[in-house]
Amino acid sequence: MSAFFGYVFLGISLAAPIGPINAAQLTKGIYGGFFHAWILGLGAMLADAFYMVIVYLGVSQFLETPFMQTLLWSFGCFVLIYTGIDSIISAKKQVDLKYIKGRTLKKSFIYGFILSITNPLSILFWLGIYGSVLVETVSTYDMNHVILYSLAIFVGLFIWDITMATIASSFRKLLKTKMLGAISIVSGISLIGFGLYFGVQAVNLLFF
Repeated sequence: MSAFFGYVFLGISLAAPIGPINAAQLTKGIYGGFFHAWILGLGAMLADAFYMVIVYLGVSQFLETPFMQTLLWSFGCFVLIYTGIDSIISAKKQVDLKYIKGRTLKKSFIYGFILSITNPLSILFWLGIYGSVLVETVSTYDMNHVILYSLAIFVGLFIWDITMATIASSFRKLLKTKMLGAISIVSGISLIGFGLYFGVQAVNLLFF
């Protein structure tokens, strides 16, 4: 049981560092509330599950080809910069505490999935860290334990998803509209920064 909770903590630790998903959840929580931020996180977790299956099936070599890496860096660059600009533009609008027209939970889920599935850092994580965890677990335990501990990692991711959604939605209840707008702008700038970083990586792969 202690090993199970160790893998849960590993999932939390892996999700906690500030990155594109956390920044996007912060913005969604401010403008859409708890459920928009939470559903966005669930979409990102679905993408994580996809990569976990790929690593588990041993077909990750396809994603390590220069062509696929360049494609993912480039698409990730576009998605993050677009989202960052949208976040900054949204900061100028009045915060609607009940509902944002046109921003459904389904769109938040799809957005979270796309944001994570096109994030090369997610790919590097699942190929690197989870791949290493998988090798160690397989060499020590049977297949039932491998599945159990993989699920434990997702429990950790889920706990962090709820935590981020709660924090993000609490901001708009505790802070004034101008402060919420400032947070949204900072979040947007961070997303653009990640997008530019992705773009630089794509250029390096193409020309260097």
